[in-house]
Amino acid sequence: MTVADIKQNVQQKMQKSIEAFKADLAKVRTGRAHTGLLDHVQVDYYGSMVPISQVANVTLVDGRTIGVQPWEKKMVAAVEKAIRESDLGLNPATQGDLIRVPMPALTEERRREMTKVVKSEAEGAKVAVRNLRREANEQLKKLLKDKEISEDDERRAQDDVQKLTDKFVAEIDKLGQQKESEILTV
Repeated sequence: MTVADIKQNVQQKMQKSIEAFKADLAKVRTGRAHTGLLDHVQVDYYGSMVPISQVANVTLVDGRTIGVQPWEKKMVAAVEKAIRESDLGLNPATQGDLIRVPMPALTEERRREMTKVVKSEAEGAKVAVRNLRREANEQLKKLLKDKEISEDDERRAQDDVQKLTDKFVAEIDKLGQQKESEILTV
């Protein structure tokens, strides 16, 4: 493995950490409705658990309401039950074959809790990026020990890895702050 391979590998892994962090942030409720909120809700579809998006059409009715329309009439009760029993604290209401899921307004206390969740998610993402930096530095030290690169090359490569780490940590901070301001906006 060359220095360029190590740098490229660590950059790709750090980018994946950012994508995972973005996915985690999407699950944190702000107060506005968005269809991604129900992505991880699982529905019992004839004995197997499947994501809600595979048995129903999920749309936004308005800024505070999600509409869920199951493709089969007999799935309405199962979908409503899955939403009610999810850890999201939502209370769906059925109107014919459309399930309306109103978003309750967030209290100040709940908003503060959500910002704490965002901060801990951000810290977890930063730890993941720092662990990738450590792994890359260990690989560089191994190349130096095996005399495949010079000390100067190893030092330069470590500096490049550190710059990558700083860039990705700054992006995590920025995404976390954006989400926090979104949550705190009434």
